[in-house]
Amino acid sequence: MTHPPSSPSGLMALDERSRSIFRDLVETYLDTGEPVGSRTLSKTSGLNLSPASIRNTLADLTSAGLLASPHVSAGRMPTHAGLRLFVDGLLQVGDLEADDRTAIDTRVSAVGRRPEDVLSEVSNLLSGLAGGAGLVASPAQDAPLRHVEFVNLSPTEVLAVLVTEDGNVENRLMRPPPGLPPAALIEAGNYLSARLRGRTLAEALSAIREEISAKQAQLDGAASALVEAGLADWAGPEQRTLIVRGQSRLLESVEAAEDLERIRLLFDDIERQEGLLSLLDEARQAQGVRLFIGSENPLFSLSGSSVIVAPYRNRENQIIGAIGVIGPTRLNYARVIPIVDYTAQMVGRLLAGPR
Repeated sequence: MTHPPSSPSGLMALDERSRSIFRDLVETYLDTGEPVGSRTLSKTSGLNLSPASIRNTLADLTSAGLLASPHVSAGRMPTHAGLRLFVDGLLQVGDLEADDRTAIDTRVSAVGRRPEDVLSEVSNLLSGLAGGAGLVASPAQDAPLRHVEFVNLSPTEVLAVLVTEDGNVENRLMRPPPGLPPAALIEAGNYLSARLRGRTLAEALSAIREEISAKQAQLDGAASALVEAGLADWAGPEQRTLIVRGQSRLLESVEAAEDLERIRLLFDDIERQEGLLSLLDEARQAQGVRLFIGSENPLFSLSGSSVIVAPYRNRENQIIGAIGVIGPTRLNYARVIPIVDYTAQMVGRLLAGPR
């Protein structure tokens, strides 16, 4: 698992007693969601320490910035820095649980191979298994093309149908040049199919533009105008989609007014889809699962949420997208990390198709 840099307060600065108490407190907090008191730890730590001795250790850990207390009389809970230290140095991530593996295999395999179906189901699946909102960034449409066709819908609308080598179909609405005759649609489609076949749009656009500007394209004026309109439309930013499912599950963790406000801020974060896509893009630079806790990512500086993301790959082992889970910092990291990792591998295998 890759992740942002750890807190400077490393485990080496803690003695064995502090480390044990810190681990027990964080594990109890992640399990219950409640601040943990010294009396609870005196029963669970196995160190035969009095509550007073444990309180002294908790005070030291609080001074180090690893713990915080929401109220004066309450127990303590890990800070974001404390959670990062726990995840990096004390969390034991095991293999995927058998029930989770079966659920992922069964549900993802049942939806077929249409990318939109696979990605939508994966987002739902992650939400249900992990107890947060499921996030999926669709891959950029950069597969080699096999066929291009134009369909006249009205005097002001033309549908461009782009079929890729792997069988996916993408439909794009265009505004055609005025007075476009039906024959120009066929001529423009044949021209682009011949020049784009086996190449991505990015690879072929500049060559086609040069041919048209040099008047070397064997097209009449109307067909040439339609091709140029298509090139102008398709040369924009990569068309990608962010699929978010299970936001209502985030409300299940609400237990106090401050929790409700945090969830409201998290919903605002999710609405800023461009920011989430950028976050998922960061996962595309990593080799495995990546974890962001609270303010480690500016997007969650107010809501204090955690997100676990992993990239998925195409047949050529190139990273083409990412999936993830977003939720409160009290996620079950030991369980969710292998869920996200395995699901990303499943997505890549399904989208790649049979070899």
